[in-house]
Amino acid sequence: MPSHPQNTSPSLVGELIITTSTDPFTRGLDYLYGVRSLALDSEMIDGVYDLDNRIPLCAWIGEHIDEVNRQLEDYLQACHGCFHLWEQPAIQIFAAPFAQSFGIDGLCILQTNPITILIDVGRVMPEDWLLLVVHEYAHAHAGSPGHHEQFARSLSHLCLGLGIAPPPWESGMESQLRFYPDCRPTHNPLAFWRGEYF
Repeated sequence: MPSHPQNTSPSLVGELIITTSTDPFTRGLDYLYGVRSLALDSEMIDGVYDLDNRIPLCAWIGEHIDEVNRQLEDYLQACHGCFHLWEQPAIQIFAAPFAQSFGIDGLCILQTNPITILIDVGRVMPEDWLLLVVHEYAHAHAGSPGHHEQFARSLSHLCLGLGIAPPPWESGMESQLRFYPDCRPTHNPLAFWRGEYF
């Protein structure tokens, strides 16, 4: 791991500390360590140990993550706009490449303050990023994990507010709500993070 330049100073973005280093690899590596510290299990963000991909991943992240996170923040604000101010949970959102072994596209971490949403934007087509944010926002709004009736109500409200077909709801549909709204997967999630699709 390279040493940090002497003039590097940390800046706080929500609960995520990133450096202001001008070296893309250093910025990307620090970013990955930052999102690892927010994840429920640090092994969810394994790119820092992926020796085959670490250099291109970190370099790409260091150069492009601000733009990706701004897009996710726009989607987060669109979700906030579906609720009155007093109904909006405090949420921060970040993109991060998840370990393939976890098999998830997004994660809502209710234990952080503010609530943290992590999205692996490499796992779904860019046109479907909003749908993924909507799903995770519904978890934050419901205030609990799981795909129960309160989650379904929050999700339906978001879908109606954003012009997305709301999910049908009846008892026993929890397993179907795990994948709603339906997002189109990419063929190779790491390809995005290596800069092959951006």
